[in-house]
Amino acid sequence: MNTESRFGWTAPASTGGTPLTVSWAALAVLTVAFAALRVVDVRIPLRVQAGVYLLGMVAMNLPHGGYEHVSNLRRRALSFQGRYVAVYLALIGLFAGLFFLAPVAGLAVAVSVAVAKGGFGDVQAMRALYGTSHVRSRPQRWLAAAVRGGAVMAVPMVFWPGTFYAFSTVMVNIFDPGALSAMAGDFGTRRLLLGGGYGAALLAHLALGYRRSTGDGAFLADAAETLLLVAYFAVVPVVVAVGLYFPLWYSARQVARSAAVDDALEPAPTTGPLGALDADDPERVALASWGVLVAGSLATFGLAAALWTASPQPLGGAGLLVGLVAFWSIFISIVALPHVVVGAWLDRERGIWYVP
Repeated sequence: MNTESRFGWTAPASTGGTPLTVSWAALAVLTVAFAALRVVDVRIPLRVQAGVYLLGMVAMNLPHGGYEHVSNLRRRALSFQGRYVAVYLALIGLFAGLFFLAPVAGLAVAVSVAVAKGGFGDVQAMRALYGTSHVRSRPQRWLAAAVRGGAVMAVPMVFWPGTFYAFSTVMVNIFDPGALSAMAGDFGTRRLLLGGGYGAALLAHLALGYRRSTGDGAFLADAAETLLLVAYFAVVPVVVAVGLYFPLWYSARQVARSAAVDDALEPAPTTGPLGALDADDPERVALASWGVLVAGSLATFGLAAALWTASPQPLGGAGLLVGLVAFWSIFISIVALPHVVVGAWLDRERGIWYVP
């Protein structure tokens, strides 16, 4: 059974399979579990939360980012691959420079990148997996992305302000100790305004989606997922919530999206260094895959090592685990900005969140 939206693309109503089920179940279980812990007043030590974050973001989620790029660059012209990598590296350099020159502004951009990645990535997954017949205009798609992505940052700012501010301070201290505290101002008022603004956007998204619903189930799925995200980030401690959101929700749903649209990709030979991935010889493909994995790992951790070496205070004055969370959050945001801009927005032909 297919569901067709006014944009003219068709999405199977039953797509998603195991990855989509995993994303729903994982966040639902975590939300219920941490809600129960709060009821009985059990607190998770910050060091444990930091360990969970590093496990989720480094061990579980980092490989998926590389997979998204390799999948996108396969079956693309060598000239495109070269431009893609060149612009990607240039944006990494510019964003890293912003942190050294104006770390508070860099932090603001980092938060925006997390919202954009979670929001627009989720909207594209939604399009491929169960349709967006209730989302009928570009402003409404941007609103949906802002609400879905906003849950990742805005909701923790409202429900976990102390932890969020503490980690933000450590992140800024990596480059300029005390810079964020000097600009703190009336944090309570800002929290109230942020919560009110996000709440209004959430209600507008749900009300508009309900009004434009076609009865095909897309709005109900969207509303259920959106409310699950809000509940998850409101209940689960922010360090754990962010650390597990990206591998268990974002990456799982992008795997489901990729599987749903794979047959729509036009077959074409891959050129350049990635050409061996399409070889007929399984041994050659395995060797090429290993080479891509090693090269990607060396490049990623080489960039991280460069940032660590250049940073005045890599741990931001915090302990090891907390400092590593702050450092990795900065590093991954630097890598994520071109991930969104180059991998999705500038790649008009396909992109990492491709839906035909």
